[in-house]
Amino acid sequence: MLLARIRSEYIEMPGLRRTLLQARRRWAIDALTCASALNALESAGFLARTRDGAYVLANSERLSA
Repeated sequence: MLLARIRSEYIEMPGLRRTLLQARRRWAIDALTCASALNALESAGFLARTRDGAYVLANSERLSA
């Protein structure tokens, strides 16, 4: 359910970029759960992490930011 919720937000807002802290606050979840969810979506190729640690859609051109 959480992964589906995260996916839907990134699909609805393709330019979305969130740090782990921002994501934790948005979805009101603990750090371990949030990191696990974001890492799972990154491993699946759905999300990518920018140099500054923000999570964006994997096909986003913002990866260099």
